[in-house]
Amino acid sequence: MARREASFICQNCGATYGRWQGKCDACGEWNTIAEENAASERPQMPGRAPRKGRVFALEALAGATHDAPRLASGLAEFDRVTGGGFVRGSVLLLGGDPGIGKSTLLIQVAATLARAKQRAVYISGEEAVAQVRLRAERLGLAGAQVELAAETSIEDIVATLGDGETPRLVIIDSIQTMWTDMVESAPGTVTQVRASAQALIRFAKRSGTAVILVGHVTKDGQIAGPRVVEHMVDAVLSFEGEGSHQFRVLRAAKNRFGPTDEIGVFEMTGGGLREITNPSELFLSERDLGSPGTAVFAGIEGSRPLLVEIQALVAPSSLGTPRRAVNGWDQNRLSMVLAVLEAHCGVRLSSHDVYLNVAGGLRIQEPAADLAAAAALVSSLAGASLPADAVYFGEISLSGAVRPVAQAASRLKEAQKLGFARAILPEAARAEGTSEPGLSLQPVGSLASLVADIAAQGKTDDRRQPSDDRRRKADDRGPTTDVRARKADAG
Repeated sequence: MARREASFICQNCGATYGRWQGKCDACGEWNTIAEENAASERPQMPGRAPRKGRVFALEALAGATHDAPRLASGLAEFDRVTGGGFVRGSVLLLGGDPGIGKSTLLIQVAATLARAKQRAVYISGEEAVAQVRLRAERLGLAGAQVELAAETSIEDIVATLGDGETPRLVIIDSIQTMWTDMVESAPGTVTQVRASAQALIRFAKRSGTAVILVGHVTKDGQIAGPRVVEHMVDAVLSFEGEGSHQFRVLRAAKNRFGPTDEIGVFEMTGGGLREITNPSELFLSERDLGSPGTAVFAGIEGSRPLLVEIQALVAPSSLGTPRRAVNGWDQNRLSMVLAVLEAHCGVRLSSHDVYLNVAGGLRIQEPAADLAAAAALVSSLAGASLPADAVYFGEISLSGAVRPVAQAASRLKEAQKLGFARAILPEAARAEGTSEPGLSLQPVGSLASLVADIAAQGKTDDRRQPSDDRRRKADDRGPTTDVRARKADAG
C-alpha cells in the first residue's frame, strides 16, 4: 500500500504547503488552506531494476492534416463561440454566476442534440432527476430523449457511460460535486476536483465523447478550483450577465479549436434562453435620445460588429477624492481617458465624480471605445447632447491623438444598416478609403478637436433655450452667471 502523507492545499489556487498557515502566499487569500491526504510515491524495492520507458515513433512536421470533425449543437450562438460545434473527445469547462442560466443553456443544448438523434447524457450532482425534469417541462423540452442521472461517483459515472452506445455529449453539473475513490478528500476540495477532472478527460479522449464540465465561480467571477483544471480542458467558456438585465453573453476565455474573441448573445425569457441574431438592435432598443452623456459605440466582438450605448455622468463632488465608478468597461482605461482629457484638452474633472456605464450589461474589452467614452464624458460635463444619428469609434493615445482601429468597414456597415447617418472616426480610417453609402464620415485627428466641437455645440444649445430657462440655470449657478444671462437677454 502507498503511504499516506498529509499536505495542506489552498482551495482557491491549488498551492501546496508542508504545514498550515493562515494566508496563501500564492494568491493572497486568507483561510483557504485545508489539510488533505495524498498518496506518496511508492518507494523503489531493493534489488529490482528501475522501469525503462518504451520507445515510440516520431513523425515529421510536414504531412496531411485534417480538420477535426465537429458536431453542431443546434444553437447558432453557442456554435459561434465554440468555433463551429463540439470536437470529438473535447472537454469544455463552463463557468458563471449562480442563477445566471448555465443549467438552462446546457439542457437546451442536450435537448437539441437528442432531437437530432444523438445520444446526450445529463448528469447532475446538485439536483435530483425530478428537479431536472421540472426545468425541462418549463422549457418545453420534456419530449427530448435526454438521458438523466443524479450521481457524484466518478467511477460509477465512467462505468455507466462506457456501457452500451457511446454518447456524443455528456454534461457534468457540476465538477465541484464529483468525487473519486482514488483520493481521500472531501468532494469540492482541490485534490478531488483535479482527480475527477482527470478521470473524465481520460474517458473523453478514449471514447471520443464531448464532455462539458460546469464549474462554480468565486466572488471575483473566476472559475473556482485549481487553475490546473483550466489548463487540462480544451476550452473555457464563461456565461456572463446581470440579474437585472435579460441579456446573457457567452464568451470563450480559452479555445484550442476555435477563436477566443467571439461572443454569443442570448435573452432570458420565460421559455428559456432565446438566441439574439442581431444584438445591436436589442442593445439600442431602449436608447434615450437627446440626453447629454450618451454616445453610441460601434464595436467589434470577434467577427461580429456590435453597436452599444455608452452612458456617462459627470457631477460635482463634495468628497476630497472624487469617485470613479465604471460598469462594463476597464477601470484603468477610464483613468487613462480622464488623464488625457485633463492634460491635453483642458477638461477639468479633478473635482467631479465620474460614472460610466455600458448599457445592456455588456462588457467591452477593446480600446476602440476610447473615443465614444470621451465624447460621452465631455457631453455630460458640458450639458450638450450628442447627435442621435452618430456613432463613435477610435483609440486615444497618451498624446491625445486618435489612433485607427481594425475592421472599420464592418463597423460602418453595421451603423449604416441600423439607420445611422454619420460616424466620428479616426482620420486614418478615411485615408484607407473606408466609406459607406449614405453615411457621412467625420474624421478626428486629435481628442482636443472633438472636445472643442462638443463644447461649441453646448454653447449653441444654451443660446437656443428660452430666457426663462437660461435665467433658471443662472440662478442655480450663482449671481455672476445670472448677470451674464440678463445681459444676453437685453442684447
